[in-house]
Amino acid sequence: MTDAALPADASAPGLPRVGLRRYVLALLMIAYTLSFLDRQMLSILVEPIEKDLHISDTAMGVLTGPVFVIFYTFLGIPIAWLADRWSRPALIAIALAVWSGFTALCGLAGGFTALAFARLGVGFGEAGCNPSSHSLIADMSTPEQRASGLSVYSLGVPIGTLLGLAVGGLIADIGPHGWRAAFLVAAAPGIVLALVVAVTVREPRPSRFDAPGVAQAVVQPVHDLVDTIRALAGKPTFWFMALASGFSAFVGYAHLFFNASFFLRCHPAELAALAAGFGLKSKGFLGPALGLMIGVGGFAGTLIGGWIADRAAAGDRRAFATVPGVAAILVVPLYFVLFTIQNTLVALGLVFIPSVISTIWYGAVYSTAQSVVAPHRRATAAALLLLILNLIGLGFGPPFLGAVSDFLAKTEHLGAAEGLRWAMIITGCFSVVSGGFFLLARGRLQADVVS
Repeated sequence: MTDAALPADASAPGLPRVGLRRYVLALLMIAYTLSFLDRQMLSILVEPIEKDLHISDTAMGVLTGPVFVIFYTFLGIPIAWLADRWSRPALIAIALAVWSGFTALCGLAGGFTALAFARLGVGFGEAGCNPSSHSLIADMSTPEQRASGLSVYSLGVPIGTLLGLAVGGLIADIGPHGWRAAFLVAAAPGIVLALVVAVTVREPRPSRFDAPGVAQAVVQPVHDLVDTIRALAGKPTFWFMALASGFSAFVGYAHLFFNASFFLRCHPAELAALAAGFGLKSKGFLGPALGLMIGVGGFAGTLIGGWIADRAAAGDRRAFATVPGVAAILVVPLYFVLFTIQNTLVALGLVFIPSVISTIWYGAVYSTAQSVVAPHRRATAAALLLLILNLIGLGFGPPFLGAVSDFLAKTEHLGAAEGLRWAMIITGCFSVVSGGFFLLARGRLQADVVS
């Protein structure tokens, strides 16, 4: 890895200037895809892991929520501090290698404690990806390209989700321990990509990093975070957008993690019959089917959101908040239909619509977070946004749904299947909160943009 300085639009050998940007953007999108493949692989494997390791919905929610979030969110701040001073490609390559190694360890876990430790490690590694990537993309893009560039990067969410569900479901059906093989398969590409990034991607700015002492390494990131918070104190747009995306993620991550369990518990016979028609078992059919609906829906929503954001950048930026806000409110009745309809194929098809809506805000929110601060604060602003988003979304969404499911399952006349059904509906209602915060952000958005 070299830290040789390049102008923001400089050419790599054999590549035109636009080619360099596209090459780096493609690698970063693939890295983000692998992070979500590793992360979402767990969602299609909930049922076999619960049976094999004898754990509850609440425990699984904690495993994908607070356990993962501990390092993933809070390490984002010091890593963002490094990203504002050191080689971002180097940080991304290290992060890839770390989270891929811990993903492999997930497949070797013999109980809840070992699996929790491995998920902590996955979160530790993935914390290094987003702040560095957001900052790098922003520096290599014009303001008019920024939202679409971050939207392309964000395609890693739907693509990684599709691959995680499809590959995990197919491998899980190999046998009672197929879930272990799924994690080992998911880990391999990240190691390869880490080497590619380390060897081929150069930092496009002069290195400003001097090896810090222990005190500086601990204190300075906090100082920079406080400085960025002060700069954002008079920018309500940032805070409303962060809360809006956080509650959207609260619903999205919770549903995403328990969607497969919902279909396996509430549509078992119909699902088995559909799978048999393709010569598959239930999880082998459900994984690719859910992955297709969520992946294609998320792909469409991310691109639509990026297109809207770039169009708005040249006109009325308030569309950044208006479109996702209205959509978040209107989707709530759909959740009731989706989780109560008896036709399995129709229910699977309906998953597509909230998948579009839950990703339409990506380009607008990420671009806004980069646009309301000065360039030297962008990585820290991205880390702060992701801290809020993931604390609310990942930290509380899945464990909330899992706890409500377990509570309702113990009530009279419900049981595990109906308890999960109503937990999915109750959680979906929080989308209204997301919509409200988006609409609050609309009023100040134009005035708060500085770059």
